[in-house]
Amino acid sequence: MKRSTALATAAAGAVLLLAAACTSDVPPGGAAPTGAPGTSAPPAADQFFDQAEHDRQLALRDQTAQGPADQPWVQMLEPEMVDTAQYATQGPHNVCFSNASVDNPWRQVGWTTMQAEVDLHRDEIANFTALDAGASDDKQISDIQQLVGGDCDALIVSPNTTATLTPAVEAACGRLPVIVFDRGVDTDCPVTFIHPVGGYAFGATAAEFLAGEVGQGGKVLALRVLPGVDVLENRWAAAERIFAARGVDVVGVEFTENDTATAKSIVSDYLQREGQINGIWMDDGTAAVAALEAFEDAGQPRPAISGEDQQQFLEKWKAENLTAQAPTYPTFQWRTAVIAALQILRGEQVPREWILPQPVITSANLDQYLQPGLPPLHYALCGCREMPDFPARWGA
Repeated sequence: MKRSTALATAAAGAVLLLAAACTSDVPPGGAAPTGAPGTSAPPAADQFFDQAEHDRQLALRDQTAQGPADQPWVQMLEPEMVDTAQYATQGPHNVCFSNASVDNPWRQVGWTTMQAEVDLHRDEIANFTALDAGASDDKQISDIQQLVGGDCDALIVSPNTTATLTPAVEAACGRLPVIVFDRGVDTDCPVTFIHPVGGYAFGATAAEFLAGEVGQGGKVLALRVLPGVDVLENRWAAAERIFAARGVDVVGVEFTENDTATAKSIVSDYLQREGQINGIWMDDGTAAVAALEAFEDAGQPRPAISGEDQQQFLEKWKAENLTAQAPTYPTFQWRTAVIAALQILRGEQVPREWILPQPVITSANLDQYLQPGLPPLHYALCGCREMPDFPARWGA
């Protein structure tokens, strides 16, 4: 099972933060995109497809999570609890965090939410030390080594890529308790791996929605971010199988490198080439509004689209009555990582794999998630509405 490590260190002193961007492992058997952003994506690599895990995630969509209904960041699906008595130490603690990057709005909202969670535990966290890898595998490997060699009691890791970071995480596991979250690594050594249901569920949910809207033979353009990150590869692996089974015409699969201008340009090019596109599938919703603007500029009817819980997309959806859906990858998991680190240092049991709920936003429940007055790039499922200094701390 691929796993991720999440480790939070609370700053009664300084927080060390370096800037961020994004890289990836190139899947064996498939070349990375060449040339400018927007070149066609290779088929999902077998390295990133696990039929049993795919089937499990799709089944988990229908399960009810354990835990308080108003605190989804501590809920869990089908938990297998593990004993952590060996890690119990007297606090306050030094918690450390190796972050892949803060190079996109989702990660920025998550990082703000994590710091707010740390502030709720000042009695237990003496120092919170965070190093940002700037989306560099080499930098993150160095960061992990630096943190492990320091005075950390626990380490949270959000890996930049999957395979390349695995050896560094495995080495860290031999020295201190490691918590992985968000993206996975190819080892079971972390004490817990925290993540929402997963990429297969995300991709399949969006593809099922679009296939139902565009029908057999309908044209769908798939916009992807980058190759080599397990959760993103899983999203597309699930989606392409559903599109094939339902007879959807996938006219293109393109990488945007999470750049909205690039996404808009790609969509414009496809509209000129195809004449009409009925649906837009996205493995990351950051560029959803930009993609829709390409249709508006071309005088084309807006397509059915899958986005995410980003504020500007939700607002446009509401204002223009879009045919849309938002499978989510909740930023509230950044809270869970800190909570898990402290539970482990208290010697409390935690799930070996901490699976969080993954809500889906539809037209029926849109109003539940859309809160006016928040920044355009805010993510609704931050789990932060009741936290101190909301919404100001999140940029409102």
